[in-house]
Amino acid sequence: MRLWEGENSLFWKYAAIAAGSYAVGSLSLSILTSKLFFGGDIRARGSGNAGATNMARVHGWGAGLVTLAGDALKAAACMLGGKALAGEIGLCIGAGACMLGHCFPLFHGFKGGKGIAVGGAVGFGIDWRVGVSTVGSFLLGSLLSRKVSVGSLCGAAAIAASSFLFHVSTPRLILSIFCACLAVARHIPNIKRLAAGTEPDFKAGSGKSKNQGNAE
Repeated sequence: MRLWEGENSLFWKYAAIAAGSYAVGSLSLSILTSKLFFGGDIRARGSGNAGATNMARVHGWGAGLVTLAGDALKAAACMLGGKALAGEIGLCIGAGACMLGHCFPLFHGFKGGKGIAVGGAVGFGIDWRVGVSTVGSFLLGSLLSRKVSVGSLCGAAAIAASSFLFHVSTPRLILSIFCACLAVARHIPNIKRLAAGTEPDFKAGSGKSKNQGNAE
């Protein structure tokens, strides 16, 4: 099929997947639920980050887990929709665009999360072994260090490394490298605090957290 054949062309399919997935990714469950049910923007509390860890830190484990599930589900929806429309490349475009939307949400002033929950779901979309490696590395790094940022960086490294190890297809390998690079870039402030020895340990809070700097 030639690239340019009007509305039914691959170009328009890829563009539609990218735009739709970016919009879905831009729907930040943590921001929406914190405003709806907790009377304030989560970005004004805790680490100031719109993600599952900050929701758990400020509003408890229940809010954090709901956010985690929602972020993973929106990534899965974008990947499945992309695959249905344009196969493997569509899956990868959907996943990458969802990651961008989550980190830089159109509907929330381009200030979103750090892509770890979404990235974990993307790992499973690349290959179930990549997903297990990514999530396992995140959990191990977080538990051993007691810092979610360390676990997040371990997960970012694992998604790319395991994609090489398990010889995934070229589009999926490119996606894994993109996700890893984006996650690391979003954690530059955490990396600086880790180097300075000022990165705090994670602790789920009661809603009275002080400003801190964890990962997701």
